[in-house]
Amino acid sequence: MLSYQSLGFENTTEILKNAYRGGYAVPALNFISIEQLNSIFDSCAQKRSPVILLGSPKLCSQFEPRMLARMAQAGRERLWESGIKLPVVLHLDHGLCYDHCVTAIRNGFSSVMIDGSAMPFEENVALTRQVVEYAHAYGVTVEGEIGVLENKHQSPFAPGSYTDPEQAAEFVHKTGVDSLAVSIGTSHGMIKYRPNLDGSYPELRYDILDRISQLLPDFPIVLHGASCLPYKYIEMINRYGGKIGHTAGIPDEQLAQAARMAVCMVNIASDGWLAALAITRKILAENPTAIDGRIYSLQVRPELRELYCHKIDILGSAGKAGMPPFEDDYL
Repeated sequence: MLSYQSLGFENTTEILKNAYRGGYAVPALNFISIEQLNSIFDSCAQKRSPVILLGSPKLCSQFEPRMLARMAQAGRERLWESGIKLPVVLHLDHGLCYDHCVTAIRNGFSSVMIDGSAMPFEENVALTRQVVEYAHAYGVTVEGEIGVLENKHQSPFAPGSYTDPEQAAEFVHKTGVDSLAVSIGTSHGMIKYRPNLDGSYPELRYDILDRISQLLPDFPIVLHGASCLPYKYIEMINRYGGKIGHTAGIPDEQLAQAARMAVCMVNIASDGWLAALAITRKILAENPTAIDGRIYSLQVRPELRELYCHKIDILGSAGKAGMPPFEDDYL
């Protein structure tokens, strides 16, 4: 067994506890390539922000969990050896079964998410509790989920899918989870939620966050489906041969408000994918005879770095690694 402590990763519970007390959220950034991973470390080093690295079960099947852990370890050590001592977490995102979580824990992940949100409540409780009992034996943090995030590209968010605060509190008490993903109006996919008839955006359900905070004081909440889907990347993708239709992302100001409340961890995946794809399409269109992938991969890294720096500013985690942000290139 490879423990997260031996790799130098931080205890996720402590990271989220600090975020709750400090009134900010830690960026939880999904990576599917080495360029994304490097850009995440670049941006967090520049902003002096703690970071939660997200690896999905699909990524684990692509790279092998231990390989992901070693890649993340190498990135962390590069920073620490240069004097930039950032708290780094490696987190399994959307584990769908007990075995997903056990495999991640045994291969160096410092926290896992068990997503039983599509199950009936009591089945979700039973599965989550099983993961908690195993994970806590190794000091590993567990995230659960209650409420359903919609994933229908053209459908309005279903009010019935919002997390019920009383049920959330019952879930936490019955399972012993360390953090909880909730549904307050965000969504997976390219339609995060539908605009109002007048074109304005509905507010996230801050009232649900308030009520959860009353029932579960000092308990960290996680927000999924929170990408803003910048139009400049959508337009660039379509200009260079892509076909992405209508999108609707979460406005920055709404994420910032949630981060000042009980939300301590915000997962972001789509924004990174869009930026990388946009740059790749543009460069390949302008260089049709290119055969070396580095012609675009080397330009993806600085673009993503700029994007992630902006996310850190929105979530308020800059300088929370115990050192002031450094706006110039740290390399």
